Amino acid sequence: MEKEDSFEDVFELMETAFPVTEIRTYEGQRALLSHPNYRIDVERDVHGQLLGFLASWNFSTFRFVEHIAVNAAIRGGGIGKKMLTTYMSSATTPIVLEVEPPNTSDATRRIEFYKRCDFHLNLFPYAQPPLREGQLKLPLNIMSYPGPLTESEFNSCKHILFTEVYKQPVSLV
Repeated sequence: MEKEDSFEDVFELMETAFPVTEIRTYEGQRALLSHPNYRIDVERDVHGQLLGFLASWNFSTFRFVEHIAVNAAIRGGGIGKKMLTTYMSSATTPIVLEVEPPNTSDATRRIEFYKRCDFHLNLFPYAQPPLREGQLKLPLNIMSYPGPLTESEFNSCKHILFTEVYKQPVSLV
């Protein structure tokens, strides 16, 4: 794994591909590299240029795709789908990821991309805890593969995400 070597490139792409509410600070993101459950898979061209990355967490009952991004100059060329399908085929546990609610054309386009990859939109109430000091909770939806989540499965995933990924207490009430 080349997380350390690729971090500068990955963080630069992360900053251009995601709003500030969806990424940690440089220091906060870099600190994840030493976490045993966190990994970053990168896709590079023959010249070593970063094409895209997939950052994920591996837990005993599911995997969580925290970020997936492709260089803006080559979006729509199949790199994101290739990275995601490779990741999907690499283990047998279910996968969850967060998406913005389908309130904008960009959000709807992203949801449709994941649906084409056989993910299911779950409409249970969910808000990502703030990733930076001073931010508010971010209303999102959870998508899951290979099937939709039951309320119990959703609550279990939410509990693990909040306590392990976001280091937040969670109320399941």
